[in-house]
Amino acid sequence: MYLLKTPCIVGGLFSNLKYKVEFFRENILINDNVMECCRIYKVEKLVSCLSTCIFPDKTTYPIDETMVHNGPPHTSNEGYAYAKRMIDVLNRCYKVPDEYGCNFTSVIPTNIYGKGDNFSIDNGHVLPGLIHKCYKAKQAGEDLHVWGTGSPLRQFIYNVDLGALMIWTMRNYHEVDPIILSVGEEDEVSIADAAKMIASAMNFEGNVVFDTDKVA
Repeated sequence: MYLLKTPCIVGGLFSNLKYKVEFFRENILINDNVMECCRIYKVEKLVSCLSTCIFPDKTTYPIDETMVHNGPPHTSNEGYAYAKRMIDVLNRCYKVPDEYGCNFTSVIPTNIYGKGDNFSIDNGHVLPGLIHKCYKAKQAGEDLHVWGTGSPLRQFIYNVDLGALMIWTMRNYHEVDPIILSVGEEDEVSIADAAKMIASAMNFEGNVVFDTDKVA
């Protein structure tokens, strides 16, 4: 039996800032329960999903998988990020041959978007959140307000493409070290460009305003 673990308590920037303890505790419990059940029932392979927010806030680029534990994550994500980091720690502990020798690993997808997305402004991720904000601004005849300067760069992956990569990982990746599932560095998009592309696609005629006094 193979198992792909995706369940977690997750949200957008607003939720990560507001519910740090809840995100940490709930995700630690989920991780522990799933992993221990996989051990007890002798699951042949477990692949868990991490998140790009686990990487250190102060780091060098390009980022790679060896840098996960090189410093604290951004304070806005610390509850969720530390819980996700613990998956990598537990994978290595369960792998020790003299104790359990479990075949557990993890993937680090970049920002995901696509079919069945969560469009909540409070709990959704970057692209669906911007789409919903743009829709509401258009309906109200108001400007589209985006937190921050718009300068941070992000990579995005379509969820159907990610699904294909997850299947490849399940079949072909055999290391305990996490593996990044992402597009190339050259395909990074700024938040500003993403917001403007969404506004154009939705025929939004208002202004795109960047609230630089708010965290991005």
